[in-house]
Amino acid sequence: MTTDPLVPLLSLADVAPAVDRARERVDAALRHRALRRQGGQVAAEVSLRSAVASAALEGYAHERELVRSGVVTDPVLQGALRVAGALPGLADRWPRAPRQVLARLHTLAASGVVPDEVLGRPVDAGFAEGDVAGPSPVLAARLDALAGLVAGGTRVPPVILAAVVHGELLALRPFAGPSGVVARAAARLTLLSTGFDPRGLVAVDLGHQDREPEYVGAANAFATGTPDGIRAWLRHYTTAVEVGAEHLVTIADSV
Repeated sequence: MTTDPLVPLLSLADVAPAVDRARERVDAALRHRALRRQGGQVAAEVSLRSAVASAALEGYAHERELVRSGVVTDPVLQGALRVAGALPGLADRWPRAPRQVLARLHTLAASGVVPDEVLGRPVDAGFAEGDVAGPSPVLAARLDALAGLVAGGTRVPPVILAAVVHGELLALRPFAGPSGVVARAAARLTLLSTGFDPRGLVAVDLGHQDREPEYVGAANAFATGTPDGIRAWLRHYTTAVEVGAEHLVTIADSV
């Protein structure tokens, strides 16, 4: 039998209870009455705010109301908006063809930011403009392993898988330009495709933005690969999911 590589993560201190709390908060938020009649309006607002948050986490902060008015032309922000809008249509493909979906996410996120010839192509962190060399064998192997997990290689709770997808893509930064936008989108796709957040309503990226110092620190800790580092990231991620559920309730209350 093949051992599930992510199961041991549930044995890390405080992780399993944190996963349960995140699930409970999300389930409660998704029962909000406004979602029955104004679900589309809520989803559009979550998508907008998530894109603005993701761009800000990449270092490109903009006032939300200016973005809403359409006057912000920053290509990273525009890419984040394109990515957010594409997520519902990519959810079914994500577990079937994760490498293709990652390429699509990068093309959407980085168009107008990096040269066209590297759009959708993994490259090592040492990318320089004009360099179209592909990923190293190590990077390619880690992306393949991650794709295998997304394609059914684990049975851990969706929030754990999403956290690992997010953390690993942040650590690898396998794409030129706004690779973090891709990482955050891939994590949200994981929550969508697994049914944890089937309509993409939980504003997890707002949770990351609200706790940005912890987000950065925990992501760096995850990249060390140590049990304590991974635990710190999983605890951050589950908290961000809870905060994202709170944002959903706030948005639903306002419609």
